[in-house]
Amino acid sequence: MRPRLAVNVDHIATIRQARGGAEPDPVAAAMLAEVAGASGVIVHLREDRRHIQDRDVRLLREVVKTHLNLEMAATDEMVKMALEVLPDVATLVPERRQELTTEGGLDVGGQEERAAEVVRVLTEGGIKVSLFIDPVPEQVEASKRTGAQIVELHTGTYADARTETDRQAALLKIMEAARLGRGLGLRIAAGHGLNYQNVGPVAVIPEVEELNIGHSIVARATLVSIDRAVREMLDLIHAAR
Repeated sequence: MRPRLAVNVDHIATIRQARGGAEPDPVAAAMLAEVAGASGVIVHLREDRRHIQDRDVRLLREVVKTHLNLEMAATDEMVKMALEVLPDVATLVPERRQELTTEGGLDVGGQEERAAEVVRVLTEGGIKVSLFIDPVPEQVEASKRTGAQIVELHTGTYADARTETDRQAALLKIMEAARLGRGLGLRIAAGHGLNYQNVGPVAVIPEVEELNIGHSIVARATLVSIDRAVREMLDLIHAAR
């Protein structure tokens, strides 16, 4: 089975916020991504609202026809927002104000009690919960104990590897974590730093059901359009599997 592609439109909003205006609209970008074949839309509503705004999340919930994945910190404010909007999936991610982008996976093992409580509240609200984690056995096992249904494996170390040896070692960790997670009954997604050059080896991992990709697609779209950027990524994913 081919992995699905979910497109993160955060950086469409980044361009909009640079001028403080209304364009380009991430909601329109999400709709175009779906028309091009994306199986889901992702947005990260950050506490500092640096790109995606509350308005975007609410409108996306109204117009997204595939599935909406809301990335969020495990804070009371974000839990309340998720329960109001009711995305199809809520992905708990670490968040630091000074970071340019999410720098690593959530330390589920170090905050398992809090993570389990947030998972419980969101699940009882009818939302599937995913945890964005580093591909290490301890985090996969801790994620299962929280009651989460999905883990998204952080592929940043693989994507940023400078040598082929390091790249293959990082890929092996992703493969092993995916296999472990599936064996524990978790659904497996993967994302962060994936682009048109490196997506293939991750797309071929049989346990990976969904690839979550944003920056590289938005960057490509500035040159060739959202439609073409999404279709080109899908072609690479389908060719790999």
